[in-house]
Amino acid sequence: MNQRPPKALLRPVGRAIADYTMIRDQDRILVAVSGGKDSLSLLHILQHLQRTAPVRFELAVLTIDPQVPGFDPQLLQAYYRQLEVAWFYESQPLLEQATEHMNGDSFCAWCARMKRGIMYRLCREHGYNVLALGQHLDDLAESLLLSLFHGGQLRTMKAHYLNNAGDVRIIRPLVYCRERQTRDYATRADLPVIADSCPACFQQPTRREAMKTLLAHEEAAYPHLFANLLHAMRPLLTEGEQP
Repeated sequence: MNQRPPKALLRPVGRAIADYTMIRDQDRILVAVSGGKDSLSLLHILQHLQRTAPVRFELAVLTIDPQVPGFDPQLLQAYYRQLEVAWFYESQPLLEQATEHMNGDSFCAWCARMKRGIMYRLCREHGYNVLALGQHLDDLAESLLLSLFHGGQLRTMKAHYLNNAGDVRIIRPLVYCRERQTRDYATRADLPVIADSCPACFQQPTRREAMKTLLAHEEAAYPHLFANLLHAMRPLLTEGEQP
């Protein structure tokens, strides 16, 4: 089985890393891996770059288990050993905590904020200065529409930013990649994807799924849609702390 990422993925990742100076010499990068196709693809891409890039950097993996039914990231523990990458794991009952503490927000938004705080803490505790996340261009486009339609603001996920505390840089090397590219790679490389890695989010249709459907419909009529969206979003990709 050849797990080497294809050039079709390596090229846009390399451009994004260069455009936003995401990886610097001697960086210690903690890759957030849920077990989904995107985060596993990102891990393999960064491992390939670790072997071939002129800058030297370290890699490790972190996983946060929100204790939702059907999600068992422990299944990948042996896989990380096979890849010879350190794995940091934290389990918290986020679904249970959300029902007690969430106030007027969606579970997904509340969970994302909680996870981000945990990830920053794990970076500090283990001495990693960079957190790598696996969102791609489709995610950014969906976030842009959600922000416009439901928040009345022009914003999306950042490609590279510094957290408010100033001690962790957050990078998204897949921002130029399409979701179908990570899906194809994960299938061809037979990556051990954990399907529907957050079942709580799949129990009912979400606003994000509605945006995904809308974008797919528009792209069928306008093939250059995502290239145009990326061009429009570029000024938004490095401004300030992630909301």
